[in-house]
Amino acid sequence: MDFFERQRTARGTSAKLVVLFVLAVLASVAVIDVIAVLAMQGRGNVTGVLVVVSAGTLLVIVGGMIGKSFALRKGGSAVAASVGAVPVDPTTTDPALRRFVNVVEEMSIASGVPMPRLFVLPRERGINAFAAGYTAADAAITVTEGALSQLSRDELQGVIGHEFSHVRGGDMRLSIRLIGLLYGIMLLGLVGSRVLALGGRGSDRKGALPIVAIAFGAMVVGFVGQFFAGLIKAAVSRQREWLADASAVQFTRQPDGLAGALKKIAGLPEGSRLADERSAKEVSHMLFGEGRRFSRLFSTHPPIHERIAALDPTFREADLETLRERWRDEPPPGPAGDVTHGLAPAVTAPVAVTPEQVSARAGTLTPADLDRGAALHSQVPPHIHQLATQPSTAASVVLAMVVCGEPGLRATQLAAVQERLGIATARSVDALVAEVAALPRHLRLPVVGIASPQLTGRPDHEQQALVAALDDLALADGAVSLFEYCLTRTVRATLQDAADPASRSRPGSTAVRQATDEIVAVLTALALSGNADRVAAERAFAAAFAHLRSGAPVPEMPAGPAWRRLDACWPVLDGLARLEKRLLVEAMVVAVLDDGKLTSSEAELLRAACALVHVPLPALIA
Repeated sequence: MDFFERQRTARGTSAKLVVLFVLAVLASVAVIDVIAVLAMQGRGNVTGVLVVVSAGTLLVIVGGMIGKSFALRKGGSAVAASVGAVPVDPTTTDPALRRFVNVVEEMSIASGVPMPRLFVLPRERGINAFAAGYTAADAAITVTEGALSQLSRDELQGVIGHEFSHVRGGDMRLSIRLIGLLYGIMLLGLVGSRVLALGGRGSDRKGALPIVAIAFGAMVVGFVGQFFAGLIKAAVSRQREWLADASAVQFTRQPDGLAGALKKIAGLPEGSRLADERSAKEVSHMLFGEGRRFSRLFSTHPPIHERIAALDPTFREADLETLRERWRDEPPPGPAGDVTHGLAPAVTAPVAVTPEQVSARAGTLTPADLDRGAALHSQVPPHIHQLATQPSTAASVVLAMVVCGEPGLRATQLAAVQERLGIATARSVDALVAEVAALPRHLRLPVVGIASPQLTGRPDHEQQALVAALDDLALADGAVSLFEYCLTRTVRATLQDAADPASRSRPGSTAVRQATDEIVAVLTALALSGNADRVAAERAFAAAFAHLRSGAPVPEMPAGPAWRRLDACWPVLDGLARLEKRLLVEAMVVAVLDDGKLTSSEAELLRAACALVHVPLPALIA
């Protein structure tokens, strides 16, 4: 299942969950109403009681759902914090944490998504992990302390690859919605239990009998609802875990890493269990392995021997006991250091691609992509890397990429930075201009991706000032270069995604025929940027439009639109239906190609354009 199909399936699953939730709510109200009618026989106005009971039941369930969803509105970090996870300092020198950070940074660069925030569940000896968030920009990846201390680098990479599949595949939004939906039903049972406990204390127990009966009914309905909610959660989660395992194997170097992590879960006493039962229950459907002991009926993951056998066909269920006996007295080897695996050399020559090849690569990774990501990561100068991962200097690094070396223009740009962000930031940018200017062009956007968590972590007013300052710097010379547009719009989109992840992650349903004006504007800009002259650009534009709207008349290519006018096009194109976006991506590839080969600047433009419509592309050129 490719990226676009998987996202379409995720949307269908979300719709089914909403329908099931509505049915569950209506059934809950009906059952409690029946109990209320029985309890009020001969006691007065039954109709009025039914109205009050129905309204109260709806208030508890819907209120609980909305309240929980609102608490998690900030996405991945909120989910991680809710279960007691501790943020990881990206500049850490702790060997285990450094290895974790490096593995995720390499995958982030390779996959074309912003660096997620990283968390650790302390004092959890089980091997487990989960990814949470609405979009890649607000994503958080959490691992247990046991995963860091007991997994080798290849095994950790396999686990992180599994979680990255959830980040790229649209699973995270579904997971957070599950938490909110199921919390409302659970709250009904808790409220019923509380009222029932209080109902037996008063002196007028006979008068309180109807209230006690209704509370008992709410408690029963709530817990029965949890029973069926658990079944739904398990069914949804199991299928997605199979897909994530397959995706992790697709782009890690070998299946042994993921299989090794699963074998350690199966063979070590702690397994994947979480000591904190509350946390394990709330995020059970997100975890890499089972967080609690479940019967197979409620298991949120496929049986572990089946997951291992899918990676190692020689493995049998009977081998589980063999692993447990072997490691009972002699635990398996753990981390083997932050070793580097055969990095691919930097590639600067154009590479031959087809539109179909690029769209097939969207949201996926191959071993070659991972090698490119590791190669790019290793080429980032240590000092620049440290500055990009520090909250106090990350924005300065990004701003310095747009500052010109010409003295007069540079002074104007620094004055704009000072006006927007203060004199301290202006001085910091000024000190970094020469060092950042020496950074190879192909490393600049990867560095922006590494800096993303530090940018999204700034207060809202500082984020707005940063975006405005980037626009000021890009326009200081009266024109916006291709690189400046890619950088400023990528940063803006990342900050917008992180600020309002719930709404920015909503799937679209627009057809390409409904966005003709926006498509023409974007394809025109891409054709003019990716081709040497106007005639070649018109030819590329016509081919791109024909690819997207087969059989439709090809309009005349207009004069190139101003970059700022393009900003209104991206939200419309982001609202395209998932499978329609596949055609858009392929058309954009056609628009930038003039000779069937992708140069580094064209690849940079293409990745930025795709990112603006939430289609992550791997690093096609390192």
